Amino acid sequence: MGQSASSVAGAQNRIKFKASPVIFSSMKESDDSEDVVVDVFDVGYFDYSSNLPDECLACIFHFLSSGDRKSCSLVCRRWLRVEGQSRHRLSLNAQSDLVAVVPLIFSRFDSVTKLALKCDRRSTSIGDAALVLISLRCRNLTRLKLRSCRELTDAGMEAFAKNCKGLKKLSCGSCAFGAKGMNAVLDNCSLMEELSVKRLRGITDGAAAEPIGPGVAGGSLRVICLKELYNGQCFGPLIIGSKNLRTLKLFRCSGDWDKILEVIAEQVSGLVEIHLERLQVSDTGLAAISKCSILEILHLVKTPECTNNGLKIVAESCKLLRKLHIDGWKTNRISDEGLIAVAKHCPNLQELVLIGVNPTCASLEKLATNCLNLERLALCGSETVGDPELSCIAAKCIALRKLCIKSCPVSDQGMEALAGGCPNLVKVKVKKCRLVTSESADWLRTTRGSVAVNLDTPEPENPDATSASDGGVPEVGNENRQVTGQVRGVNIASSSTGRSNSFKARLGLTAGRNLVACTFRRWSSFGGSSSSRNN
Repeated sequence: MGQSASSVAGAQNRIKFKASPVIFSSMKESDDSEDVVVDVFDVGYFDYSSNLPDECLACIFHFLSSGDRKSCSLVCRRWLRVEGQSRHRLSLNAQSDLVAVVPLIFSRFDSVTKLALKCDRRSTSIGDAALVLISLRCRNLTRLKLRSCRELTDAGMEAFAKNCKGLKKLSCGSCAFGAKGMNAVLDNCSLMEELSVKRLRGITDGAAAEPIGPGVAGGSLRVICLKELYNGQCFGPLIIGSKNLRTLKLFRCSGDWDKILEVIAEQVSGLVEIHLERLQVSDTGLAAISKCSILEILHLVKTPECTNNGLKIVAESCKLLRKLHIDGWKTNRISDEGLIAVAKHCPNLQELVLIGVNPTCASLEKLATNCLNLERLALCGSETVGDPELSCIAAKCIALRKLCIKSCPVSDQGMEALAGGCPNLVKVKVKKCRLVTSESADWLRTTRGSVAVNLDTPEPENPDATSASDGGVPEVGNENRQVTGQVRGVNIASSSTGRSNSFKARLGLTAGRNLVACTFRRWSSFGGSSSSRNN
């Protein structure tokens, strides 16, 4: 009643604190049981982080995103210094003008161990001088990623390798240096564990190509990934000489790989993961792979010369197989015969992805009966997978947790079978299955409340539009070209008064259908939520 406005405001600005001689060192000591009333205006702008050691502040920064770290560096000079000294990962726009600011950048970020240098294809990239300067500032570098650095030469890579001998991982794509630069890295970096090379333009084609590897890195390399190399077989000595190699990935590398795979299998016995995509390899190469008795992961993607015979040889010898991905490219050269062999000899199978392959109840029942740990199954573009096959899966696959069906002739009847089977099922994806309605998907969600059901209803057919494939997974490159062309068509149509609205609508529907197909690849790998060990 009798209080003035100023006294009320003063009471609102008072906060109770427990007496703490660490935080409030200027305050008088008092009994722990007593509360100390401190006026907010008396405290002022007290820096509560000033009593935190730099190490604790750096530890806090490690839990923040890159954007939040940037914001924190603007708070004060101390935070700017600690944030820079504690940052271990850095990505830079590797244009030619970067060389002028390299000393300034790495004076602040002097603890970087993982560096990415990426340049736009339309810009001039950094050259040897900048890379050498970076190597002098970052002698503790363990990981380096180079993208479209076309001005780098063999001499620059050699100088870099001599300064950063602790490098463990190198990833380069669309660079212009060649075999000499790569050999310099392999000869100096004895701790190298992972090498990824894509479109290395400096490699001489033909018989004049200089062999690459193994160097001192051959004893430590665990992972080798080669992509889109015109003469990728010059890496043969490196692969053969990497005695401790665990993972080999070959994507769209020209040449006959059967003979090289035979030598690799003889010399490298510890391979547990092999990816072969768009490669000239036949059953002879698969027979060589079968000698890798501890193989756990095998991807055969668009290798049309591989047949049931080769798959049977692999299954009979590689009994520890856990993950098998096959894209048969609708050649029908891998079918029930090969899959039954897998079911018979590979009881540890946990993940099976079949694209453009036509299994029937005969092989699916064998897989479900013998592979009791089968948790993830994807069937895409299979003309023989209908309601009976889906019912077989529901009844037999007890351990199944994730199921993907795409472009298969299944209907609501098959969806109903899932309601009473697969007791451990947690996720179902159905795409481009025209006989499956949204009502059956809703009913399955209601019946199995713990199962996430994802149904993509196909768009109406457009007779004027062309598609990459009716049932299989379209190639990403083709999809991009189609979508780009359609987008351009939409822009032109919008500026022209002669085109009809229905024509514009058809273009939009076609682009949407291709984009849906493109997104399927992200899920079909099952990498993100796999409960098994991903080597």
